[in-house]
Order: sequence, then structure tokens, then C-alpha cells
Amino acid sequence: MEQEEILKYKIAASIIPNTGPVLIRRIIAYLGSYEALFTEKKARLEKVPGIGEKLAALIKPNEVLLQADKEVEHVLKNNIKVLFYLDKNYPFRLKNCEDAPIVLYTKGSTDFNSKKIISIVGTRNATHYGKEKCEEIIRDAADRNHQPVIVSGLAYGIDICAHKSALKYKLPTIAVLGHGLSFMYPSAHKSVADQIIETGALVSEFLFAQKPEPQYFAKRNRIIAGLADATIVVESGEKGGALITAEIANSYNRDVFAFPGRTNDKFSAGCNLLIKSNRAALIENIADLEYILGWQYNKTKPDATQKPIFVELTPEEENILSVIQKHVSISIDQICIFCDLPVSVVSSSLINMEFNGLVKCFPGKVYKPSV
Repeated sequence: MEQEEILKYKIAASIIPNTGPVLIRRIIAYLGSYEALFTEKKARLEKVPGIGEKLAALIKPNEVLLQADKEVEHVLKNNIKVLFYLDKNYPFRLKNCEDAPIVLYTKGSTDFNSKKIISIVGTRNATHYGKEKCEEIIRDAADRNHQPVIVSGLAYGIDICAHKSALKYKLPTIAVLGHGLSFMYPSAHKSVADQIIETGALVSEFLFAQKPEPQYFAKRNRIIAGLADATIVVESGEKGGALITAEIANSYNRDVFAFPGRTNDKFSAGCNLLIKSNRAALIENIADLEYILGWQYNKTKPDATQKPIFVELTPEEENILSVIQKHVSISIDQICIFCDLPVSVVSSSLINMEFNGLVKCFPGKVYKPSV
């Protein structure tokens, strides 16, 4: 099958009416491929758990594939990359979220599986204090050679401050949009978006011509939370998108941080509430982030592939260690995928490496490098 044809089927799988990412994943797992969504007979589709006769009738191959064909034209014409949830280059952190998009559309070039990725969110009505803290944490992360990818939503306030600070200190940054890539909202941030594309990426789950809608900005918050190891709330009122993102990050078992503010400051009320209710760790500076995330401060950039001396490793163990060292934390299933090794081999290798002090095991069979 030609690449354009494959791309058409992948996009089509994401736009079937009255479905969502969770159901589409279940259907594809049941049928064995995404193409089968459009080639299987209606009678078999009806047998898939969660579909039934009514939903099977809505899967109209001709209409959906025709719409997908048009989207392929936009993608190729505008140099847009399409990341399908089963692709190897789909962000592995996001892949672990059951409601993650089936398809992501991206412009630019950045490593979505970078070793360190943090999301920074907050109020659109950022104060001087908020902007100062936002830039400070990004500046210090760059100065201390952590080189994280900074994720935010390109909105007014803290979001745009995070993107601008990342660009200022030469860190890659990802802007997650609440509309298709043919638009830029707010339009005032187009010049920043153009700069982001050069070293980072614009990301959207929406079709190319999808206009901005209020509900889409809330929906994209799960991507902001899912792409990162941790979410930092800089400033937020008692309600708002930043708190939604924090709640989603908590549901994904990701670390959440919040900068405290004065008790009578309405733009810090949300942060104070997150801290008070133990839904976020209090953060004051980069040292707090380093301590909780296990980031090691090195005056010079570490060699991610270097292994401790005096420990003899098999080729499989060297491959596994190299993969673990490229990530802040990684599950055993992800290691199997990246190394293309069976779980039995990976499991025994990890036991030996843990015994030799090369890796550490955490709850949920999540592994981190020891050095």
C-alpha cells in the first residue's frame, strides 16, 4: 500500500462520527488493523464490543475516506507531519494516556520523546510576578543544562510567556493548538508561532480547516498534560484551563507543581488551592523541580550514552541502558518497543542492571537511570 493510501486510512480512523479515541483503539485492536475499519463487512463491525448496530451504520467508508483524502491533500501541500498512535514516533508519554488523540498533526521538528519535557500553564491575565517566575524557571533549566522541551498552549498570559522564554533561552518548545493548522489563534501570536516551528513544533489533533471553538481549547489541555513528565501551574484563578490541565496531569499520574502566591491574590488562588489540597507540589525554584523529578545538575552536558566502568554489559543490556538514559522515566513495555526485544529478555536484563546499580525500578515497573 502506498504511503498516501496508508495516511488516508490513518486519518480516516480518527474522524469516524460518534466515536472517540478510546473506542477507536478498542475497535482497531479487535479487528487487527485500522484499514479493517473501512473494509470489514457491517455484520462483523456490529460484533465489536461497544459498537452495535447503530454505530456500525454510522461508519460509512466512502464518506469518511473521501474526507480523509481531502485532508491528505492539505497535509502534503503544507508540509504537515501526521503522527498515528501506533507509529513509533508518536509521543510515548501521550501514548500511555487512554484518551490521547488517534492522530496528531504537527508542523516543525522537535523530539516528542525527548528525555525531559515539562508543560507550563497559567492564567491569561498574568501578573508581573507570574511572568517573572515563568521566565525564571525556564532560564534556570537552560542554565543548568537540563535542556527540557517546554510545552504550552500559545494563549495570552503565562502560555505565551513560556514560549517566548523558551525561545529566548534556546530551548525547544511545543505549542498545542485548539484548532486546525490553517489558523492561528490568537493572531497576535503568529510571529511567535513562526519562530516555534524553526526549533520546536505546533501540534493539533484537529483537521486542517477546523476553526477555533471554546470547547476545543479545553479538549487540547489533555495533550498539554500528556506530552510532559510534569505540569507547572504558574498562576491561576479558582477556575480556568490551567486547573483543568493540572487535574488531567494528576489523572495521568504525572507530577504537578504550582507556584504559591499571596492569600489575597485572585490570580494565585488556584495555585494555592492545588497546593493546599495536595494536588500539586509547591515549587519555588529549579531546585524543587530537580529534587522531585530526579534531575541531576551537571555543569557540563552529560553524555547520555555513557555507562559506568567496570560493568560488563551484553549487547541487549547496552541497548536497554541507552534507551533508559534517554528518558526521565520509562515503562518496561516502552523499553520493549524501543529496543524491539521480547519482555522476557528485557525483564531479565533489567534485573541484572538493577543489581549492578545501573537502573532503578519504581512502582508500575517504571525504570529510571541511576547515574
